[in-house]
Amino acid sequence: MFVAWQGRAAHPLLPPRVVLDRNRGGAYLSMLIAAAGLFGIFLFLTYYLQQALGYSPLVTGVAFLPISGGLVVATNLSTIALVPRVGPKPLVASGMLAAAGAAVWLAQLGPHTGYATGVLGPLILAGTGLGLVIAPAINTGTFGVAQQDAGEASATVTVGQQLGASVGTSLLSTIFAAAVTSYLAAHLAAARLADRQALMGLALAHGYDTAFWWTAGIFAGGAIVCGALLRRGPLRQTLTLSSAPDGVTTAQAEAGPARPA
Repeated sequence: MFVAWQGRAAHPLLPPRVVLDRNRGGAYLSMLIAAAGLFGIFLFLTYYLQQALGYSPLVTGVAFLPISGGLVVATNLSTIALVPRVGPKPLVASGMLAAAGAAVWLAQLGPHTGYATGVLGPLILAGTGLGLVIAPAINTGTFGVAQQDAGEASATVTVGQQLGASVGTSLLSTIFAAAVTSYLAAHLAAARLADRQALMGLALAHGYDTAFWWTAGIFAGGAIVCGALLRRGPLRQTLTLSSAPDGVTTAQAEAGPARPA
């Protein structure tokens, strides 16, 4: 309904021309998928570190610092060196695959897997992979847009992030709860009273692993879809004429391969 309304509105909140560009549309979708997986990792690793390993909230926050380090390094590397040379397509696809690998790694967590052996490596890998996705997506989502559409393009990047975080967290929480419930239903009757506390730990670990497998699937699907949608090569500016809302013809820079005059 929103798309139909925007296509017919005289002054649309989100002009279809902003989203229908392949690079920009792929960038917005990349941001949505990256946020869905990233916030899922944040949510379930927080539960795991505090409930399974007994970390305090402060120690849990410190334990997440490696993912921030990976994000910072990969974001700067992709923005300064890689995007101008190869464009967003290979970076987004490879970053999503790296994040999928990190989620698969996290899906091996047991009830008492240590931080150094089971959490640290996936955090660094996920941060590095998502750094290769988020920075190129932001740059591509606002690249080559006409001056009158700059606000809408920038806001759509943010909306993609917020929607991804909301939908991803809701979906993965539902999957986690269903996995824990089904595990308890299958094993509770056979467990002795003294073993039921240990059974709850096993059920939670099963729920975390299931949620991380789904997170890996989200990232892998994003690598395929976004990798196919984004154009090959570096971002290039070509000047085309477009009509601004007030009817004045302006020069508009569009993302795409450079064409000789």
